[in-house]
Amino acid sequence: MPITYTPIASTTLTSNQATITFSSISSAYTDLELVVASSNATSNSTIFINVNNDYGSNYAFTYLNGDGGSATSGRYQGTLGVIGDHSTVISTNIGKFMNYSNTNTFKTWLYRGGQAGYVSSSGVNLWRSTAAINRIDISATSNRSFTAGSTFTLYGIKAA
Repeated sequence: MPITYTPIASTTLTSNQATITFSSISSAYTDLELVVASSNATSNSTIFINVNNDYGSNYAFTYLNGDGGSATSGRYQGTLGVIGDHSTVISTNIGKFMNYSNTNTFKTWLYRGGQAGYVSSSGVNLWRSTAAINRIDISATSNRSFTAGSTFTLYGIKAA
């Protein structure tokens, strides 16, 4: 079965920015893939995802991180999902949103990412809503910004 990727939207920051938003996402695809190549100006931080402006306690995620010397894992519930980690050096994180427009199931997305000298991470998120995802907001840990040069690209995936 051939799978096709279509770029939906992309942005490269020309100055520091706290939140990046992809809105009016078409429901014409099977899945979405979000690629974030980012850094922040201060220190290590988590990259959070919020969908459809839902800041209720409808998110849960399970993660596994490794830094070459130790591994950590955990599970959290809260008001935001996760797509990875970053620090003052560019890291790459990829999130795959499966069946994002299906209005009969809760939404899940897998992520993986890493940065040399910091961490490799992977995990799964659950958004407890049957609404189709039509907006994704990407932000960093409290009061941190993505630095100029960070890129954010959203792809639509069609399984033929």
